[in-house]
Amino acid sequence: MASPTPAPGRRHSELRDFLRTRRARLTPADVGMPAGGRRRTPGLRREEVAVLAGVGVSWYTWLEQGRDITVSGDVLDAIGRALRLDGVEREHLYLLAGLNPPQADAGPALPVTPELHRLLDAWSPRPAYIRDRHWNLIAVNDAARDVFGYGDTDHNCLVTFFTSVRYRALHMHWEAVAPDVVGRFRADAARYPDDPEFARIAEDLLAVSPEFAELWGRHEVSARTQAVKAIRHPDAGEMIFEATVLPFTDRPGQELVLYNPRPETGTRERLERLTARRGLAAAS
Repeated sequence: MASPTPAPGRRHSELRDFLRTRRARLTPADVGMPAGGRRRTPGLRREEVAVLAGVGVSWYTWLEQGRDITVSGDVLDAIGRALRLDGVEREHLYLLAGLNPPQADAGPALPVTPELHRLLDAWSPRPAYIRDRHWNLIAVNDAARDVFGYGDTDHNCLVTFFTSVRYRALHMHWEAVAPDVVGRFRADAARYPDDPEFARIAEDLLAVSPEFAELWGRHEVSARTQAVKAIRHPDAGEMIFEATVLPFTDRPGQELVLYNPRPETGTRERLERLTARRGLAAAS
C-alpha cells in the first residue's frame, strides 16, 4: 500500500507542529508508561501516542507529518485523550484536521454576573437580552421589556413569539418572519442532537400553536443572518431595529442579543421620545 503524499497548506503545517509540541510536553510517567531507556528528544514517542490512542503507528506518523489522510472525530478524540488536550486544544485539533469541532456541552446554567447586568443596563435605552441555546431568556433589560413587550411570564423567545398576543400585536411582519424563526430554531436544535430540551419545547408548542405546527412540519432550516425586527409600538409608533447576536465564549450556549435603531427610519428619534416618557435613561 502506497503511503499518502504530503499535502501542502498552512493548516497541515500547523497540525504537524501542534501535535509535535503536545507530544513533547508529556513524559511516559505522565501517561502511566515505562520510560523505556534513554531518549534523544523529550516527550512521548510517536509510537507511544499511537498505542495510547489505539491507532496505527504509520497512520499517526502520517498525521503528524501533515499528510493528506482521512481522519474522524472519534480518532481525533482518542488522540486528544492520549495527548491530554484540554477543551480549547481539542477544538484547535479539530480545526487543524479540517473537521468541525463538537459543540461544547452547555453544562449547568451559569448565573448572569453583575458585569453582564451592567452591560445590559448600559445598552439601554436600546433593547438587549441574554438567552441560552434553547432560546430561554435569562436576562432582559428594561428597554426590551418596554419596546418588545416582554413580561414576567415570557421565558423563551420561541414560545413568546407563537403564544403571546401582546408580542404578536407589536410585531409588524409576524407572518412573514415566522418561517425563518422556526427554521433557525430547528437549525440550532440540530447542533445538539442529544439534547432533549429542544424536542420538549417543540412538542409543547405543537400542542398549543397551529401556526407553529404547520411550520414545524415543513422541516425547513434557516441560516443565521442579520435579523431585522420591525414593531408598531402603541406609544412610540413604528420602529425598526437591527439585531446583533454575540455568543459568549466562556459561557457555552449563551449569547447576547443587541438591538440598534436602523438608520434613516426615525427609530432613534421615536425611541428617544419613548425613553423620555418612560425614564429609560442610558447608563452614564
